[in-house]
Amino acid sequence: MITAPLFTWLLDGDIAIQYQTRRDLLNEQNPGLQERIAQEGWGAKLLSYRAADGHWGKGFYQSKWTSTHYVLLELKNMAIAPGTADITAYLNQLLKGLKGGDGGIDVSETVKKSDVCVSGMFLNYASYFLVDESGLASVVDYLLNVQMPDGGFNCQSTRKGATHSSLHSTLSVIEGIREYARNGYKYRLNELLQAERESREFILEHRLYKSHRTEAIINQRMLMLPFPPRWKYDILRALDYFREAGAAYDERMQDAVEVLLQKRKPDGKWPLHAKHPGKTYFDMEQAGSASRWNTLRALRVLKHFGIE
Repeated sequence: MITAPLFTWLLDGDIAIQYQTRRDLLNEQNPGLQERIAQEGWGAKLLSYRAADGHWGKGFYQSKWTSTHYVLLELKNMAIAPGTADITAYLNQLLKGLKGGDGGIDVSETVKKSDVCVSGMFLNYASYFLVDESGLASVVDYLLNVQMPDGGFNCQSTRKGATHSSLHSTLSVIEGIREYARNGYKYRLNELLQAERESREFILEHRLYKSHRTEAIINQRMLMLPFPPRWKYDILRALDYFREAGAAYDERMQDAVEVLLQKRKPDGKWPLHAKHPGKTYFDMEQAGSASRWNTLRALRVLKHFGIE
């Protein structure tokens, strides 16, 4: 149950939290509130670090969390208005120099193959910022070409010959597919949606965090709740994807839901666990403290699936 004090606490947070709380928990549409994400709080602060050439950090993928790539993903996850700060025009131009010979997004100076995870994440925020469909066509082709026989994706499949999909890569790609579909793109859409369905099944076969063979936990960090998630998989990010996709509850989600419920504190809030190591511009929340981001995301997951 979402209590009045919890709503008050969430609505006392950053403008991005306020907007998504009203949108996802109160079913309120407030474009004026969304526009303010670029003007105050965390969104405005991230925009302020943008260089004169349009980049953040040292370029598209350097240095890791302060790079253009991860800042744009973070701004998208904040739900900044898509028309903000000419990002669409910037991405349309930037895309021309990012494509590898295979059509995906190549961020390596030494490995002449595109990166599956980065291509999926790029499709995610590029679709959100309404990049031209013609520019995204080769990225779509690339992702469909690298889907694995088990239904998912693995960034090592094109580099080290991985034969089993990765939860990290799979979620990054289908988040991109979901955003692409939501924003009205049509190129090879039916094939992408089929790939998304197969990838969902891959995640569900693993009960979101377990080996499909032994049921052992794949990685304990998948049960932690950092934010931002970056490229790394965790159960809350996965459950939030299923919510965003409008998926019905599946019994194979139950183990992850129970873990999530166990992490809720007596006051109804969820904590923030240790962030992924690396340089950042600033921390939105402090590890070990109650997290508005995680509380908001957990509550909207529970609301979507009708779980108290």
